[in-house]
Order: sequence, then structure tokens, then C-alpha cells
Amino acid sequence: MLCVQPSPIVYKVIHLTDAISDLGFILITAAVVTLVFRYLKQPVVLGYLIAGLLVGPHVDFTPSITDTDSVKVWAEVGVIFLLFSLGLEFSFKKLAQVGGGASVIALVEVIVMMALGYISGQLLNWTRMDSLFLGGILAISSTTIIVRAFDELGLKTRKFVSLVYGVLIIEDLFAILLLVLLSTVAATQSLSGSELLFSTLRLGFFLVLWFVVGIYFVPAILRRLRPLLTDETTLIVAVGLCLVMVIHATAVGFSPELGAFVMGSILAETREGKRIEHLIVPVRDLFAAVFFVSVGMLIDPNVIVGHWSLILVLTILTIGGKLLGTGLGALLSGHSLKQSVQAGMSLAQIGEFSFIIATLGLTLNVTSDFLYPIAVAISAITTFTTPYMIKVSDPLVAWIDRKIPVTVLARLERYQSAIQSRSSQSTFSLLWQSYGMKLGLNAVVVVAITLGASKGLLPYVKSHFTKDSLGVVATALITLIASAPFLWAIVFGARAEVKDQNSMERLKSLQFGVAIFRVVVVLGLVGFIGVQFSSILAASGFFLVLIILIILVFTRYAENFYTRFENRFITNLNDREREEKHHAKGVPVLAPWDANLAEFILSPNSELVGRRLGASNLKERFGVTVALMERGGRRILAPGREDLLMPFDHIFMIGADEQLESARLVIEKDIEHTPDEDVETFGLESIILPDNSPFVEKSIRACGLREAIHGLIVGIERDGKRMVSPDSSMVLKPRDLVWVVGDRKLIRTVG
Repeated sequence: MLCVQPSPIVYKVIHLTDAISDLGFILITAAVVTLVFRYLKQPVVLGYLIAGLLVGPHVDFTPSITDTDSVKVWAEVGVIFLLFSLGLEFSFKKLAQVGGGASVIALVEVIVMMALGYISGQLLNWTRMDSLFLGGILAISSTTIIVRAFDELGLKTRKFVSLVYGVLIIEDLFAILLLVLLSTVAATQSLSGSELLFSTLRLGFFLVLWFVVGIYFVPAILRRLRPLLTDETTLIVAVGLCLVMVIHATAVGFSPELGAFVMGSILAETREGKRIEHLIVPVRDLFAAVFFVSVGMLIDPNVIVGHWSLILVLTILTIGGKLLGTGLGALLSGHSLKQSVQAGMSLAQIGEFSFIIATLGLTLNVTSDFLYPIAVAISAITTFTTPYMIKVSDPLVAWIDRKIPVTVLARLERYQSAIQSRSSQSTFSLLWQSYGMKLGLNAVVVVAITLGASKGLLPYVKSHFTKDSLGVVATALITLIASAPFLWAIVFGARAEVKDQNSMERLKSLQFGVAIFRVVVVLGLVGFIGVQFSSILAASGFFLVLIILIILVFTRYAENFYTRFENRFITNLNDREREEKHHAKGVPVLAPWDANLAEFILSPNSELVGRRLGASNLKERFGVTVALMERGGRRILAPGREDLLMPFDHIFMIGADEQLESARLVIEKDIEHTPDEDVETFGLESIILPDNSPFVEKSIRACGLREAIHGLIVGIERDGKRMVSPDSSMVLKPRDLVWVVGDRKLIRTVG
């Protein structure tokens, strides 16, 4: 009998790559630790750092990852998405919205912290690079930690919060600039002023170019693709555009983070901006978690223990320096002592950008190994202290008020009133608003066209001509024709619209100087074009004559082309605003006498629903004044006592922070409020009435000021005396400082 032996079963062994197993190990560890931190009501970022410490090489009692190179790749992707998300929250319009005050505060704070960090490093006998990177690490506050602290403490309606948000927007831009400058310094190993200036100008040039090109093309592309944009395709398109910009930024010598940030800020101006911002959150959170875990992996507990006294000193320096720098900047920009201290206490920490800067130093091998764990330790400590710093800001303000002499406080208040008044506009500001921005954008486009033609097109054209000189002439002609519309706009283009009659008269008197300056700018650009192709032609004047002839011949073409270009650019820039129904929501930055204009949504559960405004006794109970009500698409300016309060009405009220908070508890009962940060057109402003004002020597009722601004007068300061909610029979006098609520654009035309 034949016996057949069964064949043995062979099992195929499948090997999982270390990258995937490490990623799984990182995420499950991060999940466990962050759930614990969430339960303890502590920042999740700290949980990621602890998770990184546990899976890192410096802790022996837990398993460690094996493929550190793959983790670095995941971490770099995390940084890209983190900066892309910050760009989506940034937008160029928010930069204009926060005003000069936030810019001054951020600039003073960054300078103070950079100086303190560098000097501290030098006193500790550190290298110049360690000292410089320490200054950069300490300079930037944490947007994530601050926003979360405000949410948890319920402070979104407080006046200083909008100021802090404005500073954070400007700080993000400074952080990007710091990354570029520190990379330049690390590459050259020097602090050459010319190198830093060139890097700054180069960064500014590319930022403006990317902004113009991006706003011109991206919104139009997304608008055409809109019927095809599901959530899935929108996410893929957004990530694809982000990575294309990352590749381009890297190719021209900038960091990938800068490219991601710029594309995010461009997409923020489109109709799909909010949608993309929402869709990118899970992707950002996933890869950002890997980044923060990779940061924690570099923490060496032995270094922290060995430098605990230094970490404590630098932490105190960070908190004190942030309070000093932010507070000083806020006072200089015209904010009250209370707001200055509150903003300084809120910004007294470092966070995600500090990690990125510290990582840059390690990647470039220009900083010592001990600097990184020290930075992480300082961030961890200041993260814990931030909520408590915000809580004690009010008692600290009260203590400072008691200690400062009355004469000093009076001078601060006078300085604040003078700075905040917008009744007049400087000549430089007026010229920049009317001509400067448009001139600068067109000049950047001309330079970009010229450089693109000379560096990219010229070699290709030369290869198709038997004589190089013919190729040069052909490329120069193409460059001139392409640049002609923008050169024409610099010389003949209309200025930006100015509604204020006084400003228009001032501009008319400046036309001679403006015309000369515009011609000089064009001549400079013409010379730049000539030098790129032939210095001999440019020097002989032939090139200049040729350009003038081309501009004259192509005047009609240039004017028509530029008009279409400008119209499309402005249309795309305002694309998002046209899509949204509400334009006037938000909290303005400025208000008199520590008052604030805040928006609330009337809850259906509020006791005020169905009552008339007069019967609600809001002013009598809380000391607040209702300035505006919105219901659907309808606005009720300066509502009367007989106006009804209905569920989900948007109510804009004026009052001190404490008064508004008390009113909010009644108005927004059992409703979570998330203020919209869109550009506001309705707000609180101050104007000084000149001697020849048509409103002076007339009563408030008869002067017509309320009708002119579509609002109401809420306060008057005269001879150092302040009158809130003045009677309508009161007569306005020359040099009165008048606080009004109404349409911001109209207010500026009557000041």
C-alpha cells in the first residue's frame, strides 16, 4: 500500500517596517499620556512631550523607537501642517485689521526678549550662536496655549483678549522672519548687518510676490473647481497646493515652513478658507502630535537636573521680560495700564515656535545639545503658569494702581487719549494709503518679471538664436512688453479711493512731488531691467529711449491689461467677504476709559427674550449701553426703548469688562459664544472736532453727526472731564474728544 506523506504547511513571514511600528508605538503612547493630561485638565502639548520622553532614548524602563530617521520625517511633515494651519488662521486681511498698535507691541516684545536672551547667553559664556538662538526661543509666545487658556477661563469677551490675538498674529509673522534670519546667520556664521538686511528684503520681496500671484490665481482656480469640491477633493487640493508652495519656497532658498505658512494665508482669503481650515484640523493634529513627541524624545532628564537652577532663572527671565516688553509696547501704542498688564501676563510663555527654532539649531548643528532640553523645560513650566498669570492680572493691576503716583496715571491717560484719537492722519500714512501700497506691489511684479526673464527665459532664447545678442534683445523686448502694464500703472495709475474731503485737498497739494517720485521709481525699474540684459545699452541711454517708445506704443494695451488685472485681483481678494452674509461681527480693539464694545447672542433661555429693550433695564442693572442689534440680515442702529429682544439677536454693547461679563451671564444663558473674527465695519472710534467742524456750536440732536456716521455719540471728553452717554441737548465745542459708535468708514470721513 502506497503511503503519501503530507507536504508541510509553509507560513510566509511578514515583516513590518520599523517606520510603521514606531509610528504606532508613538501614537498609542501619546494617546494614553494625553488622555491622562486631559483628565487632569492640563495642556495636551505637555502630554505629547512626556510621551516623547517615555519613548525616547533617555528613559531605560520603557521601550524605545528604533528608526529615528523616519520619525524625523514624520516630524517635519508635522511642522509643515502646523504652519499651514497657522497660515489659514492668519490671513493678510487680519494683519491689516489688528492695526499698528499690535505691531508696535509685538516688535517691542520681540526686541526686548531677543536682547535679554542674547545678553543672558553671553553672561553665561555661551557661544554667540547659542545666545542668539536662546533669544529667538524666548521671543515668541504660544498661540495654542494662550487660546486654550482663554477658552478654559471664559475670557473671550474681555477687551484685552482681542489685543492679545492681534499681537499673536504679528508674532507669527516675526517668527517666520526669525526662522529665515537665523538660518542665514547659521549658514554665514556671522552677524553681518548687510546680510541680515539683504535676507529681510529678499523675504519681503518673495512674500509680496507670492501674495500677488497667489491672490490673482488661487481664488479663481478654486471658484472654477467649486462644483467638484467635496470634502475629500477640497482637502487633497489644499494639501497639494501647500506642498507645491513648500517645494517652491525650498527651491528659492527658504524653509519649507515658510512655504506652508504663505499658502495657508493665501487660502485663508478664499471662499473655501474656512472649510479648508476645518478639514485640515485632523490631519494637523495627527502629524503635530508626532512632531511634539519627537520634541519630547530629545529631552534628556540628566541635562534638566544638571541645569535646574539655570532653567529656573531663565523661566523667571521669560515671564518678567514678556511682561516688561509687552506692557511697554502696549503703553507706547496708547493702551491703558490695565490692558498692558493683562496682555503682558497673558503672553508670558513660549511654545510651538520655540520648539521649531530650537530644532532648527540642532538640525544645522550650530547650537549646543543642552539648549534644546532647557528650552523644552522652560516651555513646560510657563505652560503651567499661564492660566494662573492671567488670573492674577487683575489683582496685579489694582496693586500697581495703588503704588503709581496720581500724576503719572493722569499723564498716561492723556497720552492714551491722544494716541487713540483718529481724527487726523499723517502725511506719510495718507500717501502710503493712496499710492504707496499699489506702487510697491507693481514694482515687485516688474522686478519678478525681469528676474524670471533674465534667469530663466534668456538661456532658453539664446539657444535658439545664432547670435547671443539677438537672444538678449528678444528677451529684453519680451520683458518690456510684459512689464509695460505695471510700469504704466506706477506712472499713470489712479490712487486708492479717499472719501475724506480734507485728505483729498491735501493730496491735491502733494501731486507735484508724487508725480516726480512715480517717474523716479519707473526710471529706477527701467535701469534695473537694462542692467539685467546689457549694462552698455543701459548706460548709453538707448535702452531708456526704447522703453519710453514701447510704453507709448503699448499705452492702450497696458491700460486695458492692467485694469483687468487689478479688477480681478481685487475681486479675488474680496472673494470670501462676498460669500459670507455677515460682515460686521467682532470686537474692536479701541474703546475709551477702559470700556469695550462686545457682541453677544441672545439665548432662547434668557429671561430677556420677548422684553422691550427699555424693560430689560440692561443699563440700570449692569451699566452697559446697547449700541447695535442684528436680527437676520437686518441691523438696528442705536435701538430704542421700544425695540423687542428676540432669540438669537446679536447685541453689541458698550461697557467695562466686568459689566459686560455680568451682562453676558444673563444674555447668553446656556449658550456657548464663539465670536467671529471677520473684518468689522461697525465699531467704536474717537474723533477730535476741529475749530471749523460743521458739528460744533450745535446740540447733539441738531448737529447731524449721528446721521453722518449712522450711529450714536456715547461719550465726550472736554477740558479733562469725561461725560458718558451725554444728553442730546448738549452743545458740541471745538477740540471736544468725541467717542462715537457707528460705521468705521463714515466716522473717518467726518474726523
